[in-house]
Amino acid sequence: MSRILAISGSIRAESFNTALLQAFPTLAPEGMSIEVFKGIDELPHFNQDLEGDVPESVERLRQAIREADGVIISTPEYNRSIPGVLKNALDWASRPYGQSSWVGKPVVALSASPGAQGGIRALEELTGQLRNLAVYLVQGPEIAIPEVHSRLGVDAEAQRVLTDPATAGMVKFTLQALQTAVEKNTGVQHVQALRDWTQSLAG
Repeated sequence: MSRILAISGSIRAESFNTALLQAFPTLAPEGMSIEVFKGIDELPHFNQDLEGDVPESVERLRQAIREADGVIISTPEYNRSIPGVLKNALDWASRPYGQSSWVGKPVVALSASPGAQGGIRALEELTGQLRNLAVYLVQGPEIAIPEVHSRLGVDAEAQRVLTDPATAGMVKFTLQALQTAVEKNTGVQHVQALRDWTQSLAG
């Protein structure tokens, strides 16, 4: 069973990005479990002075990422970029220096917005940030969902579902690609040269 952590870049109660991630388990391949992380709004602003006594909320995020076989991140677009709360979570989990929780982690990145462009600028910003963090970005259809509010619903058991077949199809293909990356340990292979270089510096 692969354990996948899902992180929403929006913290509002009725977040479309959170609702979208809640719809993913029904689209996941057999053998994959998806859990939506709660608590990025509890993280303090990143401050290196706090690293000597790491806040519990920070350690909980780091541990959740370390223990996950892969991560899904869905972001809205704020002022043509990702929300500050998401950037803060990325930063905290990348620390302390040399002990990042992100390195080699298979990650699916997507965006969703009520607007017509689906948050594509935020998605570009997010993928750039993730490359800097040395994750393995899972390749598949580029998922930037426009008018996301019209593509979400609930089923008879009040569970979130994607009602648009085309969007659901893209998600299915991408989750299968994530499952394959986990099974083949692609993320570790992706950063092997970086790990070897780091070890060479340590002597």
